[in-house]
Amino acid sequence: MERPRKRRFTDKMEAFCLVYMETNNASEAYRRSYNVTNMAEKTAARESWIVLQKPQVQARIAELREAVMDRHNITVDTLLAELEEARSKALSAETPQASAAVSATMGKAKLLGLDKKIVEITGKNGGAIETKSQVTVDKKALESVLDRL
Repeated sequence: MERPRKRRFTDKMEAFCLVYMETNNASEAYRRSYNVTNMAEKTAARESWIVLQKPQVQARIAELREAVMDRHNITVDTLLAELEEARSKALSAETPQASAAVSATMGKAKLLGLDKKIVEITGKNGGAIETKSQVTVDKKALESVLDRL
């Protein structure tokens, strides 16, 4: 049996992670960390996405993000409190700032994962989706499966 290969974490990947933490932009992180002199912008963008998806890169970014959050004492609770304070100030201002209040509310929703779009797919005129698929089952195969039950 073949041994699984260890995934190497290179100096370029480390540089990528550090720049990504600074800019939150994978393409920029890739441009600063890898040689892109003869590379098209679309290629660099694709390659940056590939690097960003690597498990070891994801783990390192999570590690760096955790360190920043610890250093600055940032938690979901502290962020929610700050957003609630901003929302309250926006609504209680001399001229209420509805837009700022909505932004703070949406920030809270995003932190809690409540900002996801729900898409309902329906057929013609909102009805069920009609399919015209037919499944043909061989009698012997069906009997074989039923016998096992």
